[in-house]
Amino acid sequence: MERTRIARVDDVKLVRRGEQVEGTLHLTPHHLIFCHTPPSVEKEHATPGSQRTKPRELWITYPIIQTCTLRLAHPTSHLPSSIRLRCRDFTFVCFCLSNEKQARDVYDSIKAWTCKLGRVEKLYAFTYQPQSPEKEIKGWDLYDAKKEWERLGISEKDSDKGWRISKVNTDYRFSPTYPALLAVPSAISDNTLNYAGRYRSRTRLPVLTYLHPVNNCSITRSSQPLVGVRGNRSIQDEKLLLAIFSTSHSTPPRLISSSRPLSRQSPESSSSNSPTRDIPPDLSDPETLEDQMISRTSGEEGPKVYGAQQHNLIVDARPTVNALAMQAVGLGSENMDNYRFATKAYLGIDNIHVMRDSLNKVIDALKDSDITSIPPNREALAKSGWLKHIANVLDGASLIARQVALQHSHVLIHCSDGWDRTSQLSALSQLCLDPYYRTLEGFIVLVEKDWLSFGHMFNHRSGFLSSEKWFSVENERVGGNDNHNQRTSLGTSSSGAGHALENAFLSAKGFFNKDNNSRESFVESDGELQPYDQSTSPNLSKKSSKTSKTSSKDSTTTSEKTPNPPTKVKETSPIFHQFLDATYQLQHQHPHRFEFNERFLRRLLYHLYSCQYGTFLYNNERERVENHVRERTRSVWDYFLSRREMFINPEWDGGNVDDKVRGRERLVLPRDGECRWWSEVFGRADAEMNPAPTATITAGSQLGSHARNGDSRAAEHAQDVPSSVLTGVETADQAMGAVPSMKSTTGPHGGVGGNANVKIDGGKGGMGAQLAAGMKGLGIGNGGAKGPDLRAKSPGRLEKKMEMEMQ
Repeated sequence: MERTRIARVDDVKLVRRGEQVEGTLHLTPHHLIFCHTPPSVEKEHATPGSQRTKPRELWITYPIIQTCTLRLAHPTSHLPSSIRLRCRDFTFVCFCLSNEKQARDVYDSIKAWTCKLGRVEKLYAFTYQPQSPEKEIKGWDLYDAKKEWERLGISEKDSDKGWRISKVNTDYRFSPTYPALLAVPSAISDNTLNYAGRYRSRTRLPVLTYLHPVNNCSITRSSQPLVGVRGNRSIQDEKLLLAIFSTSHSTPPRLISSSRPLSRQSPESSSSNSPTRDIPPDLSDPETLEDQMISRTSGEEGPKVYGAQQHNLIVDARPTVNALAMQAVGLGSENMDNYRFATKAYLGIDNIHVMRDSLNKVIDALKDSDITSIPPNREALAKSGWLKHIANVLDGASLIARQVALQHSHVLIHCSDGWDRTSQLSALSQLCLDPYYRTLEGFIVLVEKDWLSFGHMFNHRSGFLSSEKWFSVENERVGGNDNHNQRTSLGTSSSGAGHALENAFLSAKGFFNKDNNSRESFVESDGELQPYDQSTSPNLSKKSSKTSKTSSKDSTTTSEKTPNPPTKVKETSPIFHQFLDATYQLQHQHPHRFEFNERFLRRLLYHLYSCQYGTFLYNNERERVENHVRERTRSVWDYFLSRREMFINPEWDGGNVDDKVRGRERLVLPRDGECRWWSEVFGRADAEMNPAPTATITAGSQLGSHARNGDSRAAEHAQDVPSSVLTGVETADQAMGAVPSMKSTTGPHGGVGGNANVKIDGGKGGMGAQLAAGMKGLGIGNGGAKGPDLRAKSPGRLEKKMEMEMQ
């Protein structure tokens, strides 16, 4: 209680969605609790002898608070002091207190309990004690890596499918951010892994995350290679990737000299001399165009048999300019001259800063939800680009799923460090491919495997320890200067217009009348190049095996003595939120194919930030082991499994799969043009955010309801954006779209020179001419929309783009 300046305040008025109720505000070490008795119920039960109505409560856990603004009563105004909270679960509330000192004490107490804890171990999860039946659930045991590999047909004793379980990382010294058990090709030794790991950022080398049960094709994931401006290469990395792409063949893999051109039908086949078939692309179908681009650049120009050609794919999730920016600082993307057995596709998925700014703009459209019931600004929602980003991620996942299921191909996914965009694409593509992951337990396993075990910077991206930058005081004069609120990462501002709107609502006649009945229930409401946490440095990682052998008591004492670094606002980003939003899109489009319902996804997003459970509190498996999270906290899956009936979809088809029956296929793909606002998560009615006709959006497009309703400005803006997430395709011999050259690019002054540009080529002969229209339809390269052509960018613009990716 040392941080609580005031524990209880009576006669507090809470304003939410333009309505107000009066009650009591309690401040505990982990929650802000507002208690009130609904006025309508109070009148109804006012008869003699009636039982007293149980008060309603609004619980707000401190880590879920995104911004907190104290607005002191102005001397010339008759308005009370107020505290406005904007939460990460999109709860917007305003507390009005008549006593200015009490308002200050409440504000200071909230700030102390939110952003001055100093250590993750002081969060609510480490003191939370569940009640029955949640107490009997063992959520930590739900995911077992060995059992999941066995489900996919891989075991430690059987390598018939071409894979084995490596224990090279059991002590987390080899790759501190990777899981202890790694599935790798049987033909690759641990010694080769050691050398191959040195060529990938943070030693996150290509390893298996999913094996298709029908065709044994794989999805692997990694981080970016250390190509650099000198065009570095690693024979071991090339050997590893060739072995991965050969696991579905009976012939042992053999590394081919880079001077020998290969067909992409298999890693061993020679080039086909079959004549090119002139098949005009269907400009109305982005999926067909994407598949044609990949197959044509793969050199397969002979007759096509559906599902028989293999186009093994390296997916770089970054925009091409971002990949080039990384090359300038010693990182980059694969030089396809050294990976002639594969095709590389670039996706235009933006980095964490763009995603954070996009959500901030959504919040700007909702920011006055506490003091007014006015619907959100639809034009501002359309301009936020949020649906464009969701559609892009879904389009990328669809591309990967189609390659595995329909083209019988292997896919390697990476972005920069391989824990943001890579996790999104990997998990969503598996959700499309495997009906098991569309069950409640299967989805939990998917999250545990691809987000928790393979590592995602939950602590950094979610900002559990908050930041003082998210707290501000208005109308406070110190030394004659107005200490006005600056714009925070949530997108709030203290503009005059905002104050005028707040004044208008708070000073409305009768607004604080006690007879004002409330009808609302308060019960439930890459820039990846940043230096990583010091705990993952090579020197400290060598001690991990010793640390894991220490007792829980010693580990707890040590961790509590070492403060965690404060939240860096520029490292926060709604990456996991986007994954849940994309899952919602699939669920809404295929309502009979998912066992869990929308509420499950919404509550999971809430508990990401509530810090009530230990599941998401750390960045990787090693950190959770070293901090004994299993022994010291409860799993978030305890909450869901103990209330299973609340999160089951009654329309689920039972998971029956029959590829011969329409609607029961194993493969589920997002439908183009049907991305919509997840209104429930934003606390809004569907009609407020998805007016009829339903606001839809395609990948790469921001054309929303305004354009369809005749808003010419929105329509013009949408026409400038590509209609596909695929921005370029590259092999050793040709490239289509905007593709950065990864050859040696050392200039005369040590900078980027030589071939450090973007290849924009339509390919050879008739193939390039035939797909030129298709490129235009996709908005790639020289045709159609404005693609990321580096040659058209000034050095200043390129430098700014590079800085954004490296932040």
